[in-house]
Amino acid sequence: MYRTLFPRDVFAELDRLQREMQEVFETGPSIRGVGRGGFPAVNIGSTPQSLELYAFAPGLDPSSIDVHLERGVLTIAGERAAGLPAQDEKASVHINERFAGRFRRVVSLPEDDVNPSGVTAEYRDGVLHVSVKRRQAPQPRRITIQ
Repeated sequence: MYRTLFPRDVFAELDRLQREMQEVFETGPSIRGVGRGGFPAVNIGSTPQSLELYAFAPGLDPSSIDVHLERGVLTIAGERAAGLPAQDEKASVHINERFAGRFRRVVSLPEDDVNPSGVTAEYRDGVLHVSVKRRQAPQPRRITIQ
């Protein structure tokens, strides 16, 4: 019936607040990428043969996207045009929820596990698919005695 000024479990609320603040300020490059809610949204997975990255970036010209791999750090950068009406006194924008401007996503990969010469990138239907082949592990072999 009556609400108290403070929640019953103050420490649980402080813990929740701390987790939310850490998510907001989490910007270090890692397998999870840079920040939350960045553009383009990415999914990252792996197979025994490769690491697979899918970046969801509809409406981009593939030539405006730069994919770069150096020392185990994969970078996807580019720019998306605003696509708004020309700025004049008769045109106005009521809602603008689409991301426009320069973007950059950085993902740290295990450097000793990836093959820099085995990287492919393909853009189709608004999805950028980057495949990074893994290095082949040395296979055991039988040595014949002469």
